Amino acid sequence: MPNKVESNKNYPTITKSDEYYKVALELIPAQTQTLAKGTGQNIKGVAPKYLQRGNKVVPNAESIRYSRGGADVVSGAVRVARAYTGRNKVLCCGYHGWHDWYIAVTDRNKGIPQAIQDLTFTFSYNDIQSVIDSIDEDTACVVLEPYVFEEPKDNFLQKLRDVCTKNGTLLVFDEMWSGFRIALGGAQEYFGVNADLACFSKAVANGMPISILTGRKDVMSLLEQEVFFFNTFGGEALSLAAAKATINEMIEKNVPAQLAKQGNKLKIGYNKIAEELGMNYTKCSGFDCRTIVTFDSSAGNPLEMKSLVQQEMIKRGILWGGFHNMSFSHSDSDIEYTLKAYREVLPILKKAVEENNVIGYLRGEPVEPVFRKVSNFNMKPKKK
Repeated sequence: MPNKVESNKNYPTITKSDEYYKVALELIPAQTQTLAKGTGQNIKGVAPKYLQRGNKVVPNAESIRYSRGGADVVSGAVRVARAYTGRNKVLCCGYHGWHDWYIAVTDRNKGIPQAIQDLTFTFSYNDIQSVIDSIDEDTACVVLEPYVFEEPKDNFLQKLRDVCTKNGTLLVFDEMWSGFRIALGGAQEYFGVNADLACFSKAVANGMPISILTGRKDVMSLLEQEVFFFNTFGGEALSLAAAKATINEMIEKNVPAQLAKQGNKLKIGYNKIAEELGMNYTKCSGFDCRTIVTFDSSAGNPLEMKSLVQQEMIKRGILWGGFHNMSFSHSDSDIEYTLKAYREVLPILKKAVEENNVIGYLRGEPVEPVFRKVSNFNMKPKKK
């Protein structure tokens, strides 16, 4: 059926559109995700600003901006933090995407100018002293995954919050993994520690391409004019609809609790099997919603051991990468089958380790690390 376009006798009534706009003024800096579609690009008083709306406010957020990928919003957080503080340097902990400010600290930093490399440093998780030794009057923000697998110890996150506040440095939580998994409000809700800015993606829209930058309104307000953060597909609405539907589903069915319940079965089950076999060199750890299986180097090459387990799990129909990233769709039978596979696979690994010949059991090349050095690198020198 062809589109129907015809002339109107009168100009459109935009009263309802203006009502939506008043809401956006409070919630979305610059009121748009794509500059070319912004309200300033249309004649005021005639052109509608918004045609339709949906979406609940992200928990603990005073202001929101959307993008498509996780690296986008974390980099947006770094940029607005630098603008707000008038500072340049960044301290980070964890993985934060492919953009220059972060990849500068990895061993895959070719193509990034030295001047940028000199502005980012790392600190060690659960080591508040490493932060105190590094933070200074030119530190714009501290960016970290509030947890990866290791649990915060000795009130680490609150101490980090206090150090940042005292130094006038913004605290940024990269919640790509933790958001909507450990709790609907992410790590901020679960641990009771608020960041100045928080970034979300992945689970929020059940895999659809969307990412969210949230935070303090006084910081985010710089995105109105001073800080440029727009993207081509910022106005894409399908992912927003998916996010709304997903969040409603999470609330209605208490999805984080189910993820924890099923994940705990895998974690406890794996460790029980390893213990029964006397394999003290492998364990499953982390928060129940997302756990990791690790191998101690005292028994051999960890990557070779991981490769053997992956090989044998694949043979048994499980595409395994060393993690248990729980989904609401993981049923009791899925958990039972996975544990059954572990009961078959771990004895194979044990035999290979005892023969000191794990590599000989592999039918292909071992898996590779993403970054060869993953901790205690590019640490800022201690203050004199």
